[in-house]
Amino acid sequence: MHEIAICQSIIDEAKKQGATKSVVVEVGELADLSAEEVDETLKRLDSKLDPQVEYKESLVKCACGYEGKANILDKGHGFCYYNCPKCSGKPQILEGGGIKIIGVE
Repeated sequence: MHEIAICQSIIDEAKKQGATKSVVVEVGELADLSAEEVDETLKRLDSKLDPQVEYKESLVKCACGYEGKANILDKGHGFCYYNCPKCSGKPQILEGGGIKIIGVE
């Protein structure tokens, strides 16, 4: 049920930033929650604030020189296992690794 805590903090922060109508949230491909889970939970927690959830593909960089989309090995509620598709190493996430507010109205 950590999605409730995460989404409640999104709502609280959006309201601190002046949101009265909507909040735009970016959910990365490698985040612990899916875009659908975030959208559903935000709607359930606050029916007055219209969430707009955007999906962000991953961009990773590996020590082997690879830069591009991560190879997702397994993903579920609360976890995402991935590696470098070139060498199977653990790459650094450049984009698409988290959940963040990108706009409020």
